[in-house]
Amino acid sequence: MKTVIQANNITKNFGKGENESQILKGIDIEIKEREFVSIMGPSGCGKSTLLYILGGLDAPTSGKVHIHEKDINKMKDKEKSKVRRSDIGFVFQFYNLVQNLNVEDNILLPIVMGGGKARHYKKELAEILDIVGLSDRRKYLPSQLSGGQQQRVAIARAVISNPGILLADEPVGNLDSHSSTTIMELFKRINEEKGITILQVTHSETNAAYGNRIIRLSDGLVVG
Repeated sequence: MKTVIQANNITKNFGKGENESQILKGIDIEIKEREFVSIMGPSGCGKSTLLYILGGLDAPTSGKVHIHEKDINKMKDKEKSKVRRSDIGFVFQFYNLVQNLNVEDNILLPIVMGGGKARHYKKELAEILDIVGLSDRRKYLPSQLSGGQQQRVAIARAVISNPGILLADEPVGNLDSHSSTTIMELFKRINEEKGITILQVTHSETNAAYGNRIIRLSDGLVVG
C-alpha cells in the first residue's frame, strides 16, 4: 500500500516565554492508502491539533508533513489551498453548513468555490446523495434536517470531489447513539466503496473500532 500521509518528528508549542507549553512532542505517523485510522487519547493530549497539522490547517512548530510525498508546509498558499480543496476532505464536530443553501447546494459548495461548474457534477451528486441516504432531502435547508442528517450533508460535501483523504475531528461528538452509529457505518462504507483513506479523532472505543487501526496519544506522544 502506498503512503498518503507521512509525519516526522512533529512538535507543536503554544504560548511564549514562561507560558509556552509543548502540546506535541515529536510525533511520527505513517498513513497508508485506503486505511481507516482512529486517533485516540485523553482530552488535551493533542489529538485535534495533530489532525489539523496533518491536513495543513495548522503548521507544526517543527517537523515535516508529506501528503502524497509533497511537503505541505513548503507549499505556497495557493497550492496548499488546492490540496486541501481537492485532495483532502474535512468533517468537523460542528457541521458548518450554510444555512440559506439547500442540501445539494451545500454539498456542491467546494466545487463552486474551486471554480468548477455544479452542472458537471450531477452524476457525482446523485451518487453521494444516495450513499448518505438524502436523495429525498436534496432541496431541504439545514434547519429542516436533524443533527445526524446535517452531518451526513457535511460528509457528502467533504467527499463530492472524491478526495484521496478524509480527516474527521470528533464527527459524532454532537449526536445521539443511533445517529452516531449511522454516521460511523457511513464512514466505513465510504472507506470500503470509494477507497478513501479516513483518519478520525475520537474518544470512543466503539467508534474507533469501525476503523482498522488505532493510534493512541498521551501527553503529546504516540503510546500505542
